[in-house]
Amino acid sequence: MVNKKKNTKSKEEETNWDERVVQIRRVTKVVKGGKKLSFRAILIVGNEKGQIGVGTGKASDVIGAVKKGVANAKKNIINVSLTKSNSIPHTVQGISGAAKVIIRPSAIGSGVIAGGSVRTVLELAGVKNILAKQIRSNNTLNNARAALNALSKLKTFSKTAKSRDLEITSFY
Repeated sequence: MVNKKKNTKSKEEETNWDERVVQIRRVTKVVKGGKKLSFRAILIVGNEKGQIGVGTGKASDVIGAVKKGVANAKKNIINVSLTKSNSIPHTVQGISGAAKVIIRPSAIGSGVIAGGSVRTVLELAGVKNILAKQIRSNNTLNNARAALNALSKLKTFSKTAKSRDLEITSFY
């Protein structure tokens, strides 16, 4: 009798996604019998090569909430246009709810100058030199989504030229 064991590694692709938990909150829902306790986890998933996603998960235990958050973040992945100096091509603003985030390219060697969940989003996207400012809201989830919104608006010079049916010629 030959023992045929299925190769489970082929189904689970080797991914190099970094997962960071930004916030875990204990939330309660008032029901007829009293209060129902559950946990909400906010996660950011990225590969530091221009792909990033933000997700939330809710479950009765922390581990379940984190697993759901990772699955949700992987569904909402976007591609970010980065320059050769690991920065962004131009200044951009992102809005989510009441949160507003302004992201500007910065000089080489300046690092990631940002706070809170915006910093985590930018680091996991692979941005090395950048300046970001959160305005109007301290909400962790909305600030992360606003940063994601801003990064999704980025356009490179070549993409803009292609959309306008223009050829890029060098003047060097």
